[in-house]
Amino acid sequence: MKTHICFHLILLFLCIHSLQTFVHGAGECGRTSPDREAIKLAPCAMAAQDQNSRVSVTCCDRVRQIGKSPKCLCAVMLSNTAKSSGAKPEIAMTIPKRCNIADRPVGYKCGAYTLP
Repeated sequence: MKTHICFHLILLFLCIHSLQTFVHGAGECGRTSPDREAIKLAPCAMAAQDQNSRVSVTCCDRVRQIGKSPKCLCAVMLSNTAKSSGAKPEIAMTIPKRCNIADRPVGYKCGAYTLP
């Protein structure tokens, strides 16, 4: 139930921000904004709020995909969409490790945080 509410909040936030046109060149996530990429991490909502929460296979798959670009993963985890969904950056940063992603960007500096 909480996951559905978080998903709907993320979706609402994304719809509001998509009214602004993202016309500039490629950013951290290519031509897609970090806020738009963050919607793909809806299955990670609980895992990004509680370090003891189970991380789903779907969440790990999506983090693995976005994590191919450490800059993008960082931008997504620190995005306004992630923050508005209740994600805690210090906990969200632990998801790649909790998913046992072998090629995760260990030690990558992400804002005030370092990926473990």
